[in-house]
Amino acid sequence: MTVVPFLTLKFESGSQSLYRGLYEGLREAILTGRLAAGVQLPSTRSLAAQFNISRSTVVNAYEQLYAEGYITGKTGAGTFVAATLPEDSLETRQQILPKPKEPAALRENDLAERGKRLLTKTAPVMRLYQNKILSAFQHGVPALDEFPFELWAKLTARRWRNQPRELVGYGDPAGYRPLREAISAYLKAARAVNCQPEQVIVVAGAQQALDLAARVLLNAGDAMWIEDPCYNGARAAFAAAGAKLVGVPVDTEGLKLNEAIKGGEPGKCVYITPSRQFPLGATMSLPRRLALLEWANQAGAWIIEDDYDSEYRYAGRPLAALQGLDKNGRVIYVGTFSKTVFPGLRLGCLVVPPSLVEVFSAARFISDWHSSLVDQAVLTDFIVEGHFARHVRRMRSLYKERQEILVAETKRKLAGLLDVAPAEAGMHLVGWLPEGICDQAAAKRAAAHGVEVTPVSSYRLSKICDNGLLLGFAAFDETQIKDGVRRLAVALN
Repeated sequence: MTVVPFLTLKFESGSQSLYRGLYEGLREAILTGRLAAGVQLPSTRSLAAQFNISRSTVVNAYEQLYAEGYITGKTGAGTFVAATLPEDSLETRQQILPKPKEPAALRENDLAERGKRLLTKTAPVMRLYQNKILSAFQHGVPALDEFPFELWAKLTARRWRNQPRELVGYGDPAGYRPLREAISAYLKAARAVNCQPEQVIVVAGAQQALDLAARVLLNAGDAMWIEDPCYNGARAAFAAAGAKLVGVPVDTEGLKLNEAIKGGEPGKCVYITPSRQFPLGATMSLPRRLALLEWANQAGAWIIEDDYDSEYRYAGRPLAALQGLDKNGRVIYVGTFSKTVFPGLRLGCLVVPPSLVEVFSAARFISDWHSSLVDQAVLTDFIVEGHFARHVRRMRSLYKERQEILVAETKRKLAGLLDVAPAEAGMHLVGWLPEGICDQAAAKRAAAHGVEVTPVSSYRLSKICDNGLLLGFAAFDETQIKDGVRRLAVALN
C-alpha cells in the first residue's frame, strides 16, 4: 500500500468555490494516473493544513469524489483511490491522458566519452545478467537453498534490538572497522594474504572492486592485459575506463606471460584469476606467479588478482593467494562474499598496498560512500562467531557431491556429445563438444530446451567460436541436475 503524505495539485478558486477547485484537482490527478488505484490519500485535517484551507472544504471535496466512485473510505484506515473508476469517467480519462511521445534518441554529444563507452561496452554485458530465472546449469550462483537464512535473520534482529546508533548514520568509506578486522584475519589464515585491517576496503561486491581499480589505476588508452578468455564483468569495467584491452592466452599453467611480453604492448595493469582461471579452471603455476610478480615490479605495473571462488577446493587445502607472494606492493587483491554467503548481500573486499589505501578510500567515497553498515555488522558477526567457516566447509562438501552427480550423469547420457571431466575446485565445470561443433549454436539449442549453458567463446576477446560449455552445479540439487542433463541430451542430439 502506498501512502501519499502530501499532494501536489493545481487548483484556483476563481469564480468557483475552493471546494470545487480541490475536487477538480483531485479528480484530474486520479484520471491521469498520478494518483494510482489503492493509493491512500492524506487525512482531511493534514490536507487542509497543507493548502491552508478549511477542513470542511476538504471534507466536501472528498464526499463528492466518494459519491461519484473515485475514492473509497475504510473506517479507521483512511481514504483510498478506488480500484475501479466510474464507467462514465473512462472517456474523460482518455481525453485527459496526454498522447505518448516517442522517446528522444540520444544525440552525438549528449554523452561524455565514458558514457559512450558504458553504453557500447558495459550495457551489453549488463543485459546478460538482467531478469535471469535460475535454471540448470547457470554458473556463479551458490546453493541458496542451503544457506542458513534463519540464523542470518537472528543475527540481524539482534543488531537492531541493541539500538545500533553507530550503524544508522554515515560510516567510513573504507568499511565498518570490525568487518575489516574480521576479513583481514580470515584472509591471512585461509588465503595467506599479507595484509592489515587498514589495507582492507569493503566494497559492494567484486564488480565494484574492479570498477574502482579501473578508475584509480587506468587512463584512457592505457594497455590492460587480460586473460583470454576472461570474465566479462572485468572486461567491461576496464573498457569503460577507456583502457586498451590486450588479450593474453592461457594454458594449463595459467597466463602465458612470455606471449604478452612478446606482443610488444607494455601493460599498465594485468588482470588475472590465478587460483582458478575463469572460465577454463587452470591454476597458475608457482614459476609463472613469481615471473609475473618480477615483471610487475620491474615494469611498474599493477596486478589485479580476482580470487572469486577459491574457498571451494575439493583436493587438499585452498591454494595461497598470489598477493601473499608479493614483496613489492604491486598486487591489488579482490574478494567477494557473493559465492560464499549470497549474491544479494552485495559485499566484497579489496586489499590494496598501503600506498593506495587513501586513494581507493576516496574512490569508494565518491562512488556511493559505503555499503549498508547493518549488513556489514551482521556479516562481521557471521564471521567472528564461526558461522562463516562452518558454512563454507559444509558447502565444500555439498558442492563436491553435486559435481560428482553432474559428471556421472553426463557420462551416462551425454557420451559422445559432451565431454565433462571433474575439477579439483570451483562451482562450474567445462564440457567440451566434439571438434567442429560451435559452442554458441549448442548453447542456443540448449536454451530452447530450458537449459542454460554458457559458451566459452562468449568470454573471448577475439571473435572466435570455441567448443566449450560452462555448466554450473553449485545451485542445483540431484533432481535438478539429472533433469538438466536429460534436457541437454535432447538438445544436443
